[in-house]
Amino acid sequence: MALQNIIRALAITFLFSACSSKEYRTQNAAFIVFKTPTFKYADMGFVYENDEGLKTEIYGSGQALMSLEISKRSVCLSLLQCMDRKAFNVKVLSAFYPEDTLENIFRGRAIFGGVGVEKNRNGFTQKLTKDNQYAIDYRVLNGQIHFRDTINAITISIKKQ
Repeated sequence: MALQNIIRALAITFLFSACSSKEYRTQNAAFIVFKTPTFKYADMGFVYENDEGLKTEIYGSGQALMSLEISKRSVCLSLLQCMDRKAFNVKVLSAFYPEDTLENIFRGRAIFGGVGVEKNRNGFTQKLTKDNQYAIDYRVLNGQIHFRDTINAITISIKKQ
């Protein structure tokens, strides 16, 4: 009987903790462009960050148009079901990208393990190319983030306000 009560208490605790909202450490207003062959969004929004992941919301006329949540294991886009990072890359970005590429872009970190990073006093740039797989120009300068892959027709731009 006592074991059933403990199990019941644990189940209720897990249920309520799953429903609680996440606390984000930082919140930045930004003009966000998220353009892939399958999605095209460009408008003002917010980027929320904490140690476990990040969330981006794009608004138009005061309404949330798109929500993107990136955790350590998965990516959830408002119009798609949640999927693991690799599956998201295959479906939305490129199968040739490392799993952490999207999170690193939104956090303004080097991508592809820092290959080809050229640092300067205002940030860094990366140019990455692999025949018929990707041609990436990535810049993080003065807090502004711009990612462009001409082969896969992907543009991600975050201009924090």
